[in-house]
Amino acid sequence: MYSLLKPLLFQFDPEKVHYFVTRNLKRFNKLWLGRSIIRGVWNVHGARLEREVFGLKFPNPVGLAAGFDKNGEVIGEMANLGFGFIEVGTVTPLPQQGNEKPRMFRLPADEALINRMGFNNLGVDVVAARIAAYRKNQPENQKGIIIGGNIGKNKVTPNEDAVSDYIKCFDKLFDVVDYFVVNVSSPNTPGLRALQEKEPLMHILNTLQQRNRKNDISRPILLKIAPDLTDEQLDDIVEIVTETKIAGVIATNTTISREGLTSAHKGETGGLSGRPLTKRSTEVITYLHKKSNGTFPIIGVGGIHSAEDAIEKLNAGAALVQLYTGFIYEGPGLIGRINKKVLSL
Repeated sequence: MYSLLKPLLFQFDPEKVHYFVTRNLKRFNKLWLGRSIIRGVWNVHGARLEREVFGLKFPNPVGLAAGFDKNGEVIGEMANLGFGFIEVGTVTPLPQQGNEKPRMFRLPADEALINRMGFNNLGVDVVAARIAAYRKNQPENQKGIIIGGNIGKNKVTPNEDAVSDYIKCFDKLFDVVDYFVVNVSSPNTPGLRALQEKEPLMHILNTLQQRNRKNDISRPILLKIAPDLTDEQLDDIVEIVTETKIAGVIATNTTISREGLTSAHKGETGGLSGRPLTKRSTEVITYLHKKSNGTFPIIGVGGIHSAEDAIEKLNAGAALVQLYTGFIYEGPGLIGRINKKVLSL
């Protein structure tokens, strides 16, 4: 089905296509028959798919990466497609428009995307309310779905005040998400990646950990890192995770590298995702897993375009995987193919 639609969709601006697809997916899911067809075609179930990671029980190991559902608009629809967990965001305290359009580009010859969206979102108040509304009316068949909150800082907030933005998002989302992801690795907010340095990153994570208890409940906090870090910087990440006692790492975000690209848009600024990241993201997972002796969980993301790509990341040390660009190129059938492959092992 998707193989027939894809050539048509790829004729239009990718950001416009995203909104067209999600809008119509919502409409289709409002119909009982529509929901039943989607679940029947793409959902894969099995007790052996379940994973318990950082204290949470995931119905399957395949999640939707941050960036696709920035505003918590299609959580239920993505769950119906078969995702075991949905990561919403990146969310900032204040609404922001993001960067100038066009800001997303397909690189079909490289099976990749370049985006410079710039954390466009409706702000944490709107997103928190939407997730709360979903929780209130959550269908019985989606009760096990895990929701993550990916949080960042507003563009106008200077780095020295960044911690205040992360605190605001953390406090607002605490009651409605299952885990948090601290995003300091997007290349599309000026200066953001400087927060990956050890001192500012320790400050942000320690501050959040100090607030991480409410009515005897704490939330797992994860750190999302760039694929462009050196081995020495990855060593720092292992130390930071150990010292701050956060729950784990998401490896990796988009890259600023353009090595080996052939497509027309290869010179666009922004973060590159998709097939060119497959090898490097797996290398980062492998390095972190070995360096840490597997002492903290890793969610693997970057260049997963097949079931084999996902298994490679799981074998490298990832506890779970996430999709974004591979989902766009391969369609929703990729989720089921990964889960079927996991069941066959």
